[in-house]
Parts: sequence; structure tokens; C-alpha cells
Amino acid sequence: MAIFKKEQLNNIKRTANEIVNRTLDQHINLAVTGLSRSGKTAFITSLVNQLLNYNSESQLSFFEPIQSQRFIAAKRVPQQHYHIGRFDYESAMSALTKEEPDWPVPTKGISKIRLAIKYRPDSGLLKYATDTRTLFVDITDYPGEWLLDLPMLDQTYEEWSLQMASLINDEHKSSEASEFLAKLQTLDPFANVDEQLLAELAEDYTQLLLKLKHDKGYSIIQPGRFVLPGDLAGTPLLQFVPFLGFDDIDVERYQYAKEDSNIGMLRARFLEYKERVVRKFYKEHFVNFDRQIVLADCLTPLNRGAENFRELQKAMEMIMESFNYGKSSLFSRLFSPKIDKLLFAATKADHITPEQHSNLTSLLNQLIHKTKQHLGYEGVEMKTIALSSVKATLAGKGRHQGNTIPVIQGYTETRNKLVTVFPGEVPSQLPDVAYWQDNQFNFMSFMPYQAVKEHQTLPHLRIDQALQFLLGDKMK
Repeated sequence: MAIFKKEQLNNIKRTANEIVNRTLDQHINLAVTGLSRSGKTAFITSLVNQLLNYNSESQLSFFEPIQSQRFIAAKRVPQQHYHIGRFDYESAMSALTKEEPDWPVPTKGISKIRLAIKYRPDSGLLKYATDTRTLFVDITDYPGEWLLDLPMLDQTYEEWSLQMASLINDEHKSSEASEFLAKLQTLDPFANVDEQLLAELAEDYTQLLLKLKHDKGYSIIQPGRFVLPGDLAGTPLLQFVPFLGFDDIDVERYQYAKEDSNIGMLRARFLEYKERVVRKFYKEHFVNFDRQIVLADCLTPLNRGAENFRELQKAMEMIMESFNYGKSSLFSRLFSPKIDKLLFAATKADHITPEQHSNLTSLLNQLIHKTKQHLGYEGVEMKTIALSSVKATLAGKGRHQGNTIPVIQGYTETRNKLVTVFPGEVPSQLPDVAYWQDNQFNFMSFMPYQAVKEHQTLPHLRIDQALQFLLGDKMK
């Protein structure tokens, strides 16, 4: 008889518990994703905070279990997957509750947090079989940049290089890339592999990606692990670059190039990255989600201009193509879970005046129009909202040239000044060329308005609507 190790028995036990909970429909795997600075950390912190600290003053009127007084309490419980980083809720709350509150430090890799929510059932057999039930919610945070790597699974090294060439040589980016491109041209593809040179090229390429991302605000960054390496920092897996001279080399010679040549090593590392990083990541995590929220900051690209906004649209399409969607049944929940509810959220809604929220929601709908059409056909339930995970401004009225106008008030990033502004109008449709030429956007960044006590709920906009859409149907 085979003797099971303790670790194997624990794995079997965890799997059995998950199957039981899925059978009773008492378990949800919720994915929270979005590109950097879209507000993932703030969203998870606020969602957890609202549930853990619910009281009579909480603003959760759209969350039906609370509205009907069936919500009892929520608590954190140990996560089931020990190999995944723990979401640092304590540090996030510490930043928001100090005397001069600050935004939480963004997560740089995968993290999880698990909640147990106790409630009174209101329908079905459970209402008569038990007084209370517990819904287990696993919340997983993923960098959106890692999701952008998933299309690489269907590409050869040559195809990927050609795609990157078209992006790097774009008229809006070529000036930033000129130094890297000049150095890349000195690479002899069929010379004996020079690992030091490849490492230097990879570092230059990484710095280019970081500059395009942080300084210029572009969204499509590949490979995503180059800018958010996690535990892969410094490894040869992240020491490859696109080769941009395929038109000038012999195709047959390239096909037979071995790893002892520069081009052969670049290709080998690209293939290894796909298998050991991208495909492994997909198999271990993505296929297990059954609910998802995609966060999008539409305001910053509006500030930066037409090219940045187009990249945001393309990046959103690339992210959505990578997930496993479909109508969830009991059988599929047990053996092949699929995402059956998808929430799109335009973040930082408090950075604009309230009457602009409907325009912000409409704009996000325009950005994801193609995706929503496809997923609607597949039977996925979808919703789009504008929200603020942690409200950082106050809305009111001001006077300008004798007229009353809507304004918001908040602290700038240095916290040395309380400003009152009308940030501008948000377009309800995808802007055309004339719109970009005639309009100037001024969506400022704000710090949290005021600190909350440790056991208070954070001020927010529409977190209760997000809770209702993502969890409400499982708490009946």
C-alpha cells in the first residue's frame, strides 16, 4: 500500500473540501485584475474592509444580504493555497488609517486573501435545513501586465518579435527606443552566444519598457514579467529580447540555429518563458476562476492623449481574450470552473464630478464593446459600473464667472494644499481626432481625504453594487 506523505494528505484534504463547497455552491474564486495603477490593491482592501467592519453606519444599501438583514458577519480565514503570497491587508489598512493617510503600496505579484461570510439563507432548501450558512470567498490579485503575456502562447519567437517591432517602431515610441534599437543592431545573430551581451540587452529593453509604461503611460508591455518580475528577477528566463532583423537573415539558417548562437539562445529563452512562466501560470490559476472584476483607469489615458487611450483599449482586449468564460453549471463548477459573472469597473470615479459618472461608465462600455458582444453570446452575465474603492474627494458646487458649476475638493499628492476644481467633462463615446484636438483634460490625482479609525469602514462609491453583483446570488 502506498504511504502518503503529510503534504500529499493535506493536498487531498484541501481538494476534497473545495469539491464539497462547490457542490453546495458555497465557494467563489474571485479574480481581481487590471493594469498597474488601476486600483486593485485599494479595491480588495475596501471590499474586505466593508465586510469585516460592517456596522449600522456602513454604506452598503445595494448589497441585498445586508439590506434584508440576513448578513451576520465576515472574518478572514487561512487561505487554502499556501504557495501563493498572502494579500497584505494589514499594511494597506495601516496606510489608510494613519494620521495623514496614504495609498497602499501596490502589489507586485500574485496574492490571495480568503473570507468566510456567515449569513441567513432566504431561499431554496437551505432556508429550511439550516439557520445559517457560510460562503467562502477566495480573492486573488493578479497584475494585468502578466495577463498581457498570455497571447504569446500562440506565437513563435519570430511572430512575437515582429509584433514587438511594430510597437517599438511606432512613431510615438521610436524616439524613446532609439538607443535600444541602435544597440540591438550590433547583435550578430549567428555568432557564438554572448550571455553577457544578452543580459545587457535585456536590461536595456526592460528600462525601455519601464519608461514607456511609467513615464509615457503606455499599456501594452511585453513580456509583463520584465516590469514586474517577482521571484524571477535576475534569472536567464528574463534575459531575452525581440530580434528585429528577420528580413535580413536566412530563414533556413535561423530555423536550424542552435542554443550556442545568439539567435538560438534568444529563441530558446522565449520558448522556455512561454512554458515555465506563461503556460504554467495559466494552468495553475486562471482556469479556476468563476467570478471576475476587471478594473480600468480611463482617466489617466484621457490626460495623456489619443495614443495612450488607444493602447488602453487594445490592452483591455488582450486581457479579456485570455480568460475562460462560459455559462457555469454544477458539473463545470466541480470539474472545469468557468467565469460566469464579469464586472467591468471604471475606477477613480471620485476624481470627477458626480454627473460625469454615467459618461465614465459609457466610455468604458465603448472600450470593451467587442468583448461584451462575444461574452454575451456565451451566456456570461456582465455589468459595467464607475466606482471609487476609497473615496478621496468631496463633491459640491462652486462659482465660476457668475455661474454655479459642479466641483470636487481634495488634497493633492503632496498633501500641502486642499484644492477645489472642476476636472472637465468625460466623453461618453470613444473620442475622435477632432475631440482630442479641441479638448483639454485635467483629471488630477488625489490623496485619501481623511483617515478612518481601525474598525471603521472606508468611504467609497458603489462597492456595495460590486458586492451585490459578484456575491449576492450566492447568499440567497
